[in-house]
Amino acid sequence: METKKRFRPEALQEAYQEIIGDDPRRQSDFEQELINVEAAQLLYDMRTKAGLSQRALAKRVGTTASAICRLEDADYEGHTLAMVRRIATALNRRLELRAVAIKAASTKTRSAVKIHR
Repeated sequence: METKKRFRPEALQEAYQEIIGDDPRRQSDFEQELINVEAAQLLYDMRTKAGLSQRALAKRVGTTASAICRLEDADYEGHTLAMVRRIATALNRRLELRAVAIKAASTKTRSAVKIHR
């Protein structure tokens, strides 16, 4: 029986350092992609927690199911605060926005990225 590979945080760190490293452009690109993934996951989680299909949510928001599908795609780069707020409101949620300080990370202290739901 074949088992799934398990990745330790150290392995993720090594991969991050090898691929992204200290290159500011790659770090910026990584952070932007991370935001896209987090936004898509947040929308998906809110919708599924509410027990709604993409079509049902679209009707509440006043858009199409294909628009909701795009928003839940981690590769989609068109997330807008206004649309995320509309969806949160339709699901009886309040959107909170916060900015956190960016710290220069050393190779030893940079931890694996976690998505909070």
